[in-house]
Amino acid sequence: VWCSASSTQEPVTGEVPAMSGYDDDWNISLSAVTDSYPYDYDDVFSGFCSGSEVRQFVQSFVPPFYFIVFLSGFVGNILVVVLYTFYKRMRNMTDVYLLNLAIADLLFLCTLPFWAIDARLDWIFGDYLCKTVKGCYKINFFSCMLLLTCISIDRYIAIVKAIKARTLKNKILLHSKLISLIVWVTAVLLSLPDFCYSSTDDAQKRCRTVYPGMLKAAGFAVQVAIGFFVPFAVMVFCYSTITWKLLQAKSFRKHKAIKVIGTVVSVFVLSQLPYNSIMIVQTMDAINITITDCKTRKNVDFATLITQSIAFLHSCLNPFLYVFLGVRFRQDLLKIMKDIGCVSQKQFRRVIRPHSSFKRSSVHSETDTTWTLSL
Repeated sequence: VWCSASSTQEPVTGEVPAMSGYDDDWNISLSAVTDSYPYDYDDVFSGFCSGSEVRQFVQSFVPPFYFIVFLSGFVGNILVVVLYTFYKRMRNMTDVYLLNLAIADLLFLCTLPFWAIDARLDWIFGDYLCKTVKGCYKINFFSCMLLLTCISIDRYIAIVKAIKARTLKNKILLHSKLISLIVWVTAVLLSLPDFCYSSTDDAQKRCRTVYPGMLKAAGFAVQVAIGFFVPFAVMVFCYSTITWKLLQAKSFRKHKAIKVIGTVVSVFVLSQLPYNSIMIVQTMDAINITITDCKTRKNVDFATLITQSIAFLHSCLNPFLYVFLGVRFRQDLLKIMKDIGCVSQKQFRRVIRPHSSFKRSSVHSETDTTWTLSL
C-alpha cells in the first residue's frame, strides 16, 4: 500500500472512455481506472451501458477515504522523519531505509488530496500538475516497494549473518546510503513514461496517462513485478530464514519476534495481493482484449477501486510495522514527549530504566530489531 503502496496502482480518479450508447454520467474523473483500459469502448460494447453507479461510488467514497488515509499516514510518517532527523543518528542500514521509506510514503500521501478533489470536481489543476502528480505518485510507489525489499534483505543480513554484519558495520552504513540513492534513481527512471504521457484532455477536466502501443501492457507487467512479486519473494525468503534462525535461539522472546514477522508478511500480502491480482487481469486485457461486456467491465471497475484503496493503507501502516514496534523507537518517542512537556523527567526515567538494563543478545547485532523486530 503506494508504502503503501502501494502497485500502475494509480490513485483512483477516473474517466472511462466514451462509448456508443454509454451514458454521459460515465465520463467522470477517475483516471486510474481509465488508464487501465487499453481500448475505446466504442469498439467493444454496443447498446446502452450506464456507468452512473460507478460515478456515484467514486464521488461518495474516494474523497473522504483518501483524506483519511492522507491525514493518518501523514502524522505517522512525519513523526518518523522528525525522529530520525532530530533525535537519533543513523546507526545502521535499517535506519537509512526507514527514513527514506517515510519520505517516500509522505510524498505519495501528498498526491492523495489532488486525486480526492479530482474524484469530486474533475481535474482542475492544469496540465503541468497532471504530469507532476502522476509522475511523483509513480516514483514513490516504486521507491516504497524497493525500500521494503531492501529492509527485508538488511534484516536477513543483520540476524542470519550477524557476525559478518558486525565486522562490516561501517561499510554497510555507507552502502545503505548508496543503495537508497540507486533506489530513487531507479524509481525515477521507471516513472519517466508517466511524466511523458500524462496530460489533461481538451476540456481540461481529466488527467490521464495514455501509453502508446504495447507500452501499457509492459508498464502493467513491470508494475506488478516490482510492485508485488519481487518484494513478496524476497520477504518470504528472508523472513522464513530469519524465523528458522530464531527458532534455533533459546531466548524466551523469540515467539514475539516470529509473531511480528508474521504480521509484517501478512499485512503486505493482504494489502497488496488483491489489487495486484486485478492488475494481472488488466495486463491480460491490455495485451488481448478479454473484457467484452458492460457488466464485467463495471465489476472490474469496482474491484479496482476497492482493492486499490486497501493497498493505499500500507502507507499508513508502514510506520507501525517497521518503526513503532521497536523498543528504541518507543524510548525516543518518550524523549520527544519529555522535551515538549507531555512527560515529566521522573516519569521518563521510570519508564526508560527497565529497558536500559536489558542487554541485547548477539542475534540482534546492533540493529533496532531487538526481539520485537523493528523489521
